Amino acid sequence: MRMTSHSRKLTRNVLTVGLALSLALAAGCSKSEDDGSDSNSSKSSNEEANKQVAEGDGGKPCLIDDYGAKKLDLKKATVGFSQSEKEANPFRIAETASIKAEARKRGVKLLTANAQSQFSKQISDVQDLIAKGADLLVIAPLNSDGWEPVLRSARAKKIPIVTVDRKINAKPCQDYVSFIGSDFVKQGERAADELVKATKGKGDVAILLGTAGNNVTTQRTKGFEDRIKEKAPDLKVVFKQTGEFTREKGQSVTENLIQSKPGIKGIYAENDEMGLGAVNALKSAGKKPGDVKIVTVDGTRKAVQGIVDGWISGVIESNPRFGPLAFATFDTFTQGKPVGQDIVIKDSQYTSQNAKSDLSKAY
Repeated sequence: MRMTSHSRKLTRNVLTVGLALSLALAAGCSKSEDDGSDSNSSKSSNEEANKQVAEGDGGKPCLIDDYGAKKLDLKKATVGFSQSEKEANPFRIAETASIKAEARKRGVKLLTANAQSQFSKQISDVQDLIAKGADLLVIAPLNSDGWEPVLRSARAKKIPIVTVDRKINAKPCQDYVSFIGSDFVKQGERAADELVKATKGKGDVAILLGTAGNNVTTQRTKGFEDRIKEKAPDLKVVFKQTGEFTREKGQSVTENLIQSKPGIKGIYAENDEMGLGAVNALKSAGKKPGDVKIVTVDGTRKAVQGIVDGWISGVIESNPRFGPLAFATFDTFTQGKPVGQDIVIKDSQYTSQNAKSDLSKAY
């Protein structure tokens, strides 16, 4: 199907308006899967956060005819959701809660699975969701590669797939419909800007890398390093090691860092959990708040509290509230209307200026 530039603009505007209406009605997600545990004030702040979700029109459009699937009524469909990681991480807790809350709000049957941070299990999980009759799939991939068996199975049954948070290395509007996630390069750039401010652009800094094998780590690193080279040539990255996106590993890596690079001035942690591990290591080493400047990415409440307490200089949010946008995308797509292939979720930012006042907005 060929579309004129006028048609593309019109259909993208329809999608943007549709998503905005859906998101404006979105219920906030809590810090746990028990949605009844939030106070009214906490619900209000999370609802406000959910309204600020989509940035842009999603780029190149995808239509159901191009994908080869059939129209269906979302309210009568079964959606399968595959979570990649153990839900000890607040990001994953909020992500799953958002998907569940939106399915419940829309009255859509939802099947869920958690891979417990094991990629082979995630592949079998998704195959199982397909076998159980999922008409649509939302996947939070653990890794970007290795999805061919799932894509073959989904393609055989013409099941539309939306990936959230991490991309898979496959073709949009052919192997999957859309990716919904943050601009990870931009996150790295924003983190670099904050660390440049905190260190005054001079000294040795370290990077606590995320896990290898996914686009989040690669792009957050690229954005950070390129921006440092551009804006602060006197700020030198002298240490890089994976903390595997976990607090425990972030702490142990930072303990080694302090021993090997005692003059380190700053740490860029590619997620909050590693950053909080770094804080633990610095405390154990007798450091004081602010001795080593730390900038992290995620937006969890404990990390934002770390800014209030003086241990963390800045937190770049990585918004986990994908539920409203994922279901709005499916609703639009299954009606035969175009959706964007690369949908960017809007991220906020926490600094010493707003951390205390905006703490309730963190997840």
